[in-house]
Amino acid sequence: MTWTSFFTLLLMNLVGVASPGPDIILVTRYATRSRHHAIAAAAGIQIGVLFWCAATVFGAAALLTAFPEILGAVQAVGGCFLVFMGTRALRSGIAQRANPPVDLEDAAAQLGRLRTAFKVGLATNMSNPKIVLFLAAMIAPLLPASPPIWLAIALTLSLSLSAFLFFLVVATVISTNAVRRKLIAAGPWIDIGSGLFFIIAGIVLIISGGQNLLA
Repeated sequence: MTWTSFFTLLLMNLVGVASPGPDIILVTRYATRSRHHAIAAAAGIQIGVLFWCAATVFGAAALLTAFPEILGAVQAVGGCFLVFMGTRALRSGIAQRANPPVDLEDAAAQLGRLRTAFKVGLATNMSNPKIVLFLAAMIAPLLPASPPIWLAIALTLSLSLSAFLFFLVVATVISTNAVRRKLIAAGPWIDIGSGLFFIIAGIVLIISGGQNLLA
């Protein structure tokens, strides 16, 4: 693999990470209230990204293609989680309309523990195994048929680290006090909007998972 191919993969990975999806929506939602919670969620997402990148580089795409029922089962479970999480965010947004946070500290306190944000970030990223198929389609044309172990490890770490750095930038920029003060009044609507997004994304995953299970 040439350096050009290597950096092309990193760039394509960042484009995929930056595209609208549950991960970026989750980090953005947390960042509008608390930098610490946004970074905790990004750290959880990072563990999931590291797992999927490693699985892709070491050939998991072939397994999911050969046994679509595995893909379908994980999608169905992940979709149910997204619907559950979306429902909670939606209810939180509706409740906040009647009782909005009084200041930035109150807004952050309503998010709960950092470990919860970490777990939600991890579960959100792990909810959609199709990322393996996306990564495989991106990597396969540029990766040697039998890559040396050092290249597989280097590529896995580079792809996951670049994604984590992107989420850190998003969390840091959005969670500045100036931005948070401007968005605090919109907090309930951000929760409602993100909740609806997660519910729709979850339903799509459940349907896709069901189709793979019945195929």
